[in-house]
Amino acid sequence: MSRKRRPSRKKRIKPHFWVFCEGETEEAYVHYLRSKYRLPIEIVAKVSGSKIDKGYIARYKKGKPTHEKDRDFLIYDADVEKILKRLNKIDSATLLTSNPSIELWFLLHYKNQTTKITEYTCIQELCNRNKNRYKKGIIDKKLKEKLESKQVKAIERAKKLTEFENPSSNMYIFIEVLEQVKKQQIKSEHINKNIISIT
Repeated sequence: MSRKRRPSRKKRIKPHFWVFCEGETEEAYVHYLRSKYRLPIEIVAKVSGSKIDKGYIARYKKGKPTHEKDRDFLIYDADVEKILKRLNKIDSATLLTSNPSIELWFLLHYKNQTTKITEYTCIQELCNRNKNRYKKGIIDKKLKEKLESKQVKAIERAKKLTEFENPSSNMYIFIEVLEQVKKQQIKSEHINKNIISIT
């Protein structure tokens, strides 16, 4: 059983995000998001889609401080139907998928992609557009700049695609949650500063 985190008096507790993923590229991307939003995100990487289930998540979190506001996320490719069915059964977590791979989500920051595409083609397009060699597991400077400047556009494009089909990505769900929590945090800090200045 996990330990419950308790907020100190008059302090709002920040939800903790537990992110389970298989690949090193997903891990690198979540590291980038954690750095960008400065929110408590714990990354549990290299967990095969055939191994992850509610029991695995519970065992991992056992003995670790948790809170009822915490949220679990699964980031996996949606190109293997058998794995997708298994992941969809984990109703305690929000499933974030990209089909054929997370590189499709990256590509949506550059262009609208509405026709079926392979992972290889996604990678080739990223190489061509950045004029460098894309490497799995690395968010380089050029890619990071595009992820930052075109995030809103990528979300718009992704929302027009059919979830789980090729091409598709619902990674924007995680981004929107992080954005919402960050805004609440900034608002709360602003209110606290005003209270302190009044007293």
